[in-house]
Amino acid sequence: MRTLVTSALPYINGVKHLGNLIGSLLPADAYVRFLRAQGQEVLYICATDEHGTPAELAARDAKIDVAEYCRNMWQVQSKLISDFDIDLDYFGRSSSNRNHQLTQYFAEQLEVAGYLEAIDEDQVYCISDDRFLPDRYIIGTCPNCGFDRARGDQCEECTKQLDPADLIDPRSAISGATDLEVRSTRHLHMKQSLFVEKLDRWISTKTDWPVLTTSIAKKWLHDGDGLQDRSITRDLDWGVPVRHGDSEWVGMEGKVFYVWFDAPISYIAATAEWSDSLGQPDSGWQRWWMEQQGAGDVRYVQFMGKDNVPFHTLSFPCTLIGANEVDGNGWKLVDYLKSTNWLVYEGGKFSTSQKRGVFMDQALDLLPSDYWRWWLLSNIPEGADSNFTWESLQTSTNKDLADTLGNFISRVTKFCSSKYGDKSPDGTYTSLELEYIEELSDLAKSYAEYWESIEIRKASNELRKIWAIGNRYLQISEPWKTIKTDNEAAKTAVRFCLNLIRIQALFSAPFIPNASKQILSSMGIDSEKESWPTSISEEMMRIKPDHSFTVIDQLFSKLDDEFCERMRTKFSGA
Repeated sequence: MRTLVTSALPYINGVKHLGNLIGSLLPADAYVRFLRAQGQEVLYICATDEHGTPAELAARDAKIDVAEYCRNMWQVQSKLISDFDIDLDYFGRSSSNRNHQLTQYFAEQLEVAGYLEAIDEDQVYCISDDRFLPDRYIIGTCPNCGFDRARGDQCEECTKQLDPADLIDPRSAISGATDLEVRSTRHLHMKQSLFVEKLDRWISTKTDWPVLTTSIAKKWLHDGDGLQDRSITRDLDWGVPVRHGDSEWVGMEGKVFYVWFDAPISYIAATAEWSDSLGQPDSGWQRWWMEQQGAGDVRYVQFMGKDNVPFHTLSFPCTLIGANEVDGNGWKLVDYLKSTNWLVYEGGKFSTSQKRGVFMDQALDLLPSDYWRWWLLSNIPEGADSNFTWESLQTSTNKDLADTLGNFISRVTKFCSSKYGDKSPDGTYTSLELEYIEELSDLAKSYAEYWESIEIRKASNELRKIWAIGNRYLQISEPWKTIKTDNEAAKTAVRFCLNLIRIQALFSAPFIPNASKQILSSMGIDSEKESWPTSISEEMMRIKPDHSFTVIDQLFSKLDDEFCERMRTKFSGA
């Protein structure tokens, strides 16, 4: 069984905050690391989401061409993703030629299948700008809270959903012009309503999906008027042109595909680009996406925040199911969709405009990535929203990372170095060590099971227990005391602890990969040659007598109250 993993595409208009990070990219990376450690064949794909009005507006504010803006921001986001040790196989762009071609291809298949319809609809037109204005291109005063820069789709201040007609004193976000009028324009609509029964049957087979995922999908399918037909085109300049390959799509001249339609197709396009980068033929990417080309043994897992669930459980599957009816390729539908709730910052929303909350670039200026990875993953908002506070980060860092894990490793390596030199002593395990090995075996089993079911919070709790075994064992064995009366017992204790350190490092890799590598390196072990520990009784014998190591003095630094108070003030948005 091969596993294809994708995480929700980060939008191009700026650096993402910690909530975006834990919503998709970070849990996907941790899961991929677990699978790879087990020797599984995994492909992890993502891309930037570059089309739509926010990209144009951000480029306008930056006073550069939108294509240049997206190119620059892709480089920024790519570096930040790498700096957070997110190990993607390929990070593509929705503006790529591959995605243009595939988006146009899927639209053609849907047209042949009878799932597209051209419909005339009313939209706001700005006479001065000489263009139709999508909702986000219209700003005005919010009728609910009075915020004077509310968008035509939502007020960022009070979060109320809006229509352009709701705004007081509406104006163009491009020029500020107020000469707006309603005009008729023609767009392609996907007949999503025709897919309701097919989607309902398919979703009903996904009994292992998180409740959050299924409930959102079912709500969109059945609540109110149910799943509605939706436009897949827009009157914009920036996007995938609505064309039949090299020819015009009659009646759609000058239009582009709506971003929600082309963005998910980027998963396929980025996989094709990954295959291209390796010099593979098209079969290289098709074996991951087409059942007719061998994708029948692929398990496809998606990661995303709950706001993206409707597009990935309903809209994107409509595209693939509709295309399958025509081309018979057997396009791969998602097998498991891991969705998350929101991460809030000190009880409120993250806000770019108000400078409230920590964003990815700022986070790495403050602390190494492992500090953030551990807190975010161990507090992932799986069952409900999670609240980031500096006090919580301080407690998690100081207790879990510095004391439970770091202090144990430091104590053991320093003691061994001072008493036996920088090599593991000999020593034969007694009933005490065997008892702890049995406990560790049970924890290792449950830890792996939680990763297999992608229950990340529960996995983090098991890892804490695995870390805590070390300090509990030291409190009982007390080698610094027994060395005075029973040197063999002290040697056994030290050898046991050195082997435990190796196990802890291997299990820690999904959460804190840098620390894991550092620990293994200090133990004289090549992390690239290690695999997931299975038989703990055997693994706890791997470090033999006379095995060389180096002392780790301080794996993690503690966070003090003064630091947290400064950070709380700095990022409050006050």
